[in-house]
Amino acid sequence: MTLFKKESSLLQSLTLPCGTVLKNRIAKAAMTERLAGKNHYANAKLSHLYGKWSDTGAGLLITGNVMVDKRFKEASGNIVVEDESGLKAMQEMTKEGTRNGNHLWAQISHAGRQSTIFSTFKPIAPSAVQLKKMMLFAKPKAMTEAQIEDVIKRFVTTASICKKGGFTGVQIHGAHGYLISQFLSPKTNLRTDQYGGSIENRSRVLFEIIKKTRQAVGADFPIAVKLNSADFQRGGFNEEDALYVIEKLHELKIDLLEISGGTYENIVFLTKRSERESTRKREAYFMDFAEKIRRVTKIPLMVTGGFRTIDFCEQVLDNNELEMIGFARPFLADQSFPSSFVNRDSERISDAKFNFKIKQMADFAEAGFYDYQIHQLAKNKPLKPNYSPTIGILRFLKNELVKGWF
Repeated sequence: MTLFKKESSLLQSLTLPCGTVLKNRIAKAAMTERLAGKNHYANAKLSHLYGKWSDTGAGLLITGNVMVDKRFKEASGNIVVEDESGLKAMQEMTKEGTRNGNHLWAQISHAGRQSTIFSTFKPIAPSAVQLKKMMLFAKPKAMTEAQIEDVIKRFVTTASICKKGGFTGVQIHGAHGYLISQFLSPKTNLRTDQYGGSIENRSRVLFEIIKKTRQAVGADFPIAVKLNSADFQRGGFNEEDALYVIEKLHELKIDLLEISGGTYENIVFLTKRSERESTRKREAYFMDFAEKIRRVTKIPLMVTGGFRTIDFCEQVLDNNELEMIGFARPFLADQSFPSSFVNRDSERISDAKFNFKIKQMADFAEAGFYDYQIHQLAKNKPLKPNYSPTIGILRFLKNELVKGWF
C-alpha cells in the first residue's frame, strides 16, 4: 500500500554525517511510553506500539527515555538498560520498530533530580538543588566525581547495548531538565570543581559522553543530541550557553541536533504556546533559535513542537532552515498521521482540546491524557480524543505508585 500519494519536501531522504540515510524528513519525536514492566525490559506492548509507528511511514522514530540507571528513572514504566539481560526483548522491539525501513533510535537519559519519589527518595544531581513541584521530588545529593564518572560510563554502556539490541542510532538527552541538562544549567549546577562554573566546565559531562560513545559504537552509527535552546528560567541555561555547546557539538561531529526548551519547572516542551509575535507567525516553537544555530554550524537540525501546517513544514525544509521535522502529539491525535497530513487530506494538524482548571496540575493532566493514548495504541485500541484529563491524572499517579512501590 502506498502511504504517500503526493510529492513533498517531507519525503526527501537525508544523508547524515556518519553516512546513514534516513528515508524521509518525518520524525516521531520522543514521548515517554511508561510501558515497561517490573524488570524494566522492552515487552510485547512496546513492540506492538513501535511496529504501529513504523507502519506510519515516518523515516525516524525516537523512543521515550531509555534510562541508564534503574535507581534514577523519569517514570516507573521506563525501559532501563544497564546490562544485556533484556537484550532479547529489545531485539524483538527493534525488529518490529524498523520493519518498514525506517530508523529507530534510543533516547538515552538519566533523570537526576527529576527522579520522582516513585523512583527514589535519594536522587543525585550536580548540586543539592531540589525540584519543588507537587511534593513529587526529594532533595538530591550532590554527586561525587566518582559518581559522575560512573554516569558517563553508564551512558556509553547503554548506547553500546542498544546498538547490539537493534537500535539504529541513539539520542543523548541533554534537555528538559534531566541530568545532563542539570549540569549545563548554572541554576542547578553550583559546583566549583571541573564540572561547574564556566559553560566549558558545565558541558564537560555531555562532551565526555559523546566522545566515549563514539569510540564505543563506531564512526558509522548515528549519535544525536537533544538540547535546550534555553531553560526559560532566570539564571538558567541560556541561548549564549547553548550556542557555545552547539559549536563544540559540531566539532564532535554529531549526526543530528534536536532543539527544544524548558524543564519540569517551566514545561515549555510540554505546554508551550509562545507569545512571541515572530513565533506565532512562524508556527513552530524554536525556529527563531534555529536561525541563530545556522550561523555557527551545519549540523543537521531537527525542531519538534508546534508544526501544524504542511505548507510551513515544506517551507522550512526548502529554505534549508531544518533537515528534520519532529512531531509527537500529532501521532496521538490522528491514527492516519502523517500520511493524511502529507497527502493534504488534512492540511492542518488539530490539537486535542480539553479544559483543566487547576493550573498547578495542568501539565500532569495533559501528560496523563497523552499517556493514555499511547497505551491505547500499544493495546491495538483506537485513540480516545474525549478521554478525561482528570481521570488521566488519577491513572497516571496510580500507575506510577503501583509500578514504583509495589
